[in-house]
Amino acid sequence: MTSSSVSSHVSSPAPSSPRYAAGLAQLARIEGRSPPSLETALADIAPDLARFAIEFAYGDIYARPQLDLAQRQLATSGALAALGNASPQLKFHLAGALQVGCTAEELVELATHMAVYAGFPAAVNTALVLKELFAEKGIALPPKPDAQALEGSRYARGWAGLQAIDGHAGERVIAALGEVAPDLGRYIVEFAFGDVYARPGLSVLSRELVTVAALTALGTAPAQLKVHMHGFMNVGGKREQLVEIVTHTAVYAGFPAAINAALVAKETMAERNLG
Repeated sequence: MTSSSVSSHVSSPAPSSPRYAAGLAQLARIEGRSPPSLETALADIAPDLARFAIEFAYGDIYARPQLDLAQRQLATSGALAALGNASPQLKFHLAGALQVGCTAEELVELATHMAVYAGFPAAVNTALVLKELFAEKGIALPPKPDAQALEGSRYARGWAGLQAIDGHAGERVIAALGEVAPDLGRYIVEFAFGDVYARPGLSVLSRELVTVAALTALGTAPAQLKVHMHGFMNVGGKREQLVEIVTHTAVYAGFPAAINAALVAKETMAERNLG
């Protein structure tokens, strides 16, 4: 194949396309610059990839009204933090989260929260990306939460949190673990809910949004994903927002992961008589 035949198969971005224009507008809000770095970075190697990303990810998905930009950036950051395989894109979207109104404290809490669902290595890597980002932007590190301010025992605090968020589904998980791995159940109550969920800096609704996005992206725990889909709605999330988190995550984790999560969402809605 000659170079001329290769070039004939490469189409340039279509700035006159309404989808492309809408995508550029969304991307400019997130990145805070125009033209977006994505468009220029891929211009000489994969211009169609840049166009697809701008038209589909930003023109189609980000323009949908069910989630605001801050929620989308939290979901994106949670998914990429959990996957752990795209640090440059994670940094881009953490910066985007700051650009659209998320606070440094919220992002540090997102990184800490990831320890529960993606493991400490993923959480540590996310925290180091944040440290680099804050240094580049001259952002002071958020104050450390006062652990002494949390009232009650870790287990009692965690059990109350688990009941409020996950309800009977969470209780059933702990009960089932009592038969085979009771210490694991205790750690879930004490650490996940007693230590992490009880921390200030990120609302419970945002924590569940991030959790659903992370578990959707990982694609390895459909039963736990369903528990947290219920949890998201238990703490005030709406049906259309839940479906939108799944749809949004297709951009970052692929359609198979999103399809699987959508089927879990369908089961969740049926159990809540919201089909």
